[in-house]
Amino acid sequence: MSFDLTPGTWNLDPSHSEVGFVVRHAGISKVRGAFTDVTGVLSVGDSIDSSSVRAEVKTGSFDSKDKNRDDHVKGPDFFDVEQFPEMLFVSTGISGAGEDFELQGDLTIKDTTKPVNFTVEFGGVAVDPFGATRAGFSATTQISRKEFGITWNAALEAGGVLVGDKVTINIDSAFVLASQG
Repeated sequence: MSFDLTPGTWNLDPSHSEVGFVVRHAGISKVRGAFTDVTGVLSVGDSIDSSSVRAEVKTGSFDSKDKNRDDHVKGPDFFDVEQFPEMLFVSTGISGAGEDFELQGDLTIKDTTKPVNFTVEFGGVAVDPFGATRAGFSATTQISRKEFGITWNAALEAGGVLVGDKVTINIDSAFVLASQG
């Protein structure tokens, strides 16, 4: 990545960001949704190697546009939001060149932390009409929900299961420069 971001602290702009997911449903279709309460900080150093990302997602903000499903997923069979109100991502490394790079980190869901690798596309930097300096990124990864202790499922009469194991996480994010440093 041509690392042309101003060193300093960049805060996630939640109104211009989305943490979404896709998971196979009933073996024939896909369910999509998002988490609507996300915070994050991008700490940019003098080089890509000295930069890091930390993001927190409130599990109770899960929204798949179906109240019954959302209530079930927020309950003890899936996220158990009462006991585990947050998911956490902490980067451990960044590598790449051009506009595409890899972001490695530790993802914690419930009480399980696993390493994950996001494929990231850098969208660029712009100053908005209000004078704020913004940077945009898109990122994607795929995880096994079972590896994070989310194992609930139901067998289908025709074979297979109701909820797929592989979950694709898609992130579109905007960060705003908060302080240079």
